[in-house]
Amino acid sequence: MLRIGENHTLHIVRETEPGLFLTDQEGNEVLLPNKYIPETFEIGEEIDVFIYLDHEERPVATTLEPLVKLDEFAFLKCAETTEFGAFLDWGLEKHLFVPFKEQAYPMKKGGRYLIFCYLDEETDRLVASSKVHAFLDNSELTIEPFEEVDIIISNKSDLGYNVIINQLHLGLIYHDDVFQEINVGDEMRGFITKTRPDGKIDVSLQRPGYRSIEPNAELILNKLKQNEGYLNLTDKSSPEAIHGQLGISKKSFKRAAGNLYKQRKIDIKDDGIHLKEA
Repeated sequence: MLRIGENHTLHIVRETEPGLFLTDQEGNEVLLPNKYIPETFEIGEEIDVFIYLDHEERPVATTLEPLVKLDEFAFLKCAETTEFGAFLDWGLEKHLFVPFKEQAYPMKKGGRYLIFCYLDEETDRLVASSKVHAFLDNSELTIEPFEEVDIIISNKSDLGYNVIINQLHLGLIYHDDVFQEINVGDEMRGFITKTRPDGKIDVSLQRPGYRSIEPNAELILNKLKQNEGYLNLTDKSSPEAIHGQLGISKKSFKRAAGNLYKQRKIDIKDDGIHLKEA
C-alpha cells in the first residue's frame, strides 16, 4: 500500500509523457512527474520517493525530501495565510495546510511554529496542527530513568520547558537545569531523570545522578591540570560561574567535587579547589 506522507522504495515500470510510473510489490502505481526524474535511470530499477497529494489532490511521488513526514513533529515557517487556514513551507511545491481549528493561536506569515503532521481521515490529506501536546501520550512510557533520548523543545512554562521525547512523550526540563540558550523547535539530546506514577517525565540536558559523577569528575581534573592545579570554584559559587567554567550544573559540580575529595584527589578550601600532588 502506498501510504501518503511516507517514503517508499518503488520500481520504475514505464516512461510516459507526464513522467515515470512507479509500482510497489502489490502492483500499486504512482506517477513521478518529469521534474523529479533523475538524469539517468533504467526501467525496472528501484528508486526512493516520498508520496503526497499534488494540487489536484492526486497521489504523486517526489524525490525531494520533506522537512516533516507523517506522524512527525517539526518546526516550520508559515508561507501564507488564507480564509481557509495557514500554509507551511515543508520543502515541497505544495505547502502543508493547517486548518484554523488546529492552530493553537492564529498563525502569521513568516512566523515559525512547532507542528505535528497527520493524515486527516475525512479528507485523506496530510495536514498539520500546532496543538502538538494533543498528539503525545504518556499513558504507556517507552523510556526509563537515565536513558538518553531525542528531544524537541516545545514551549516555555512557569516550571521550565516542555519537551517532546522521542516523538512520543511529553516531558519537562526545570529552569534550574537549564544553563544554555534554548528555543522552541530546538532538537537535541537529553536524559530522563525521573518518571512519575502519574506519567509525568523529568528531563535534563546533562546525564543525571551517579552516572554523571565520573565524567564530570574527569572534567574537573582536566580543568585543574590546565590551570596549574587550581580552580576558583567552591560549593558557594553561583550556578552561572560553575557553568561558565565547566559547562555543568551546580548540583553535578558538587557531586563530582565531593567524589574527588573522597578519593583524596583534591582539596576543597575557602578560595577554591586545589589538585593534590600524586
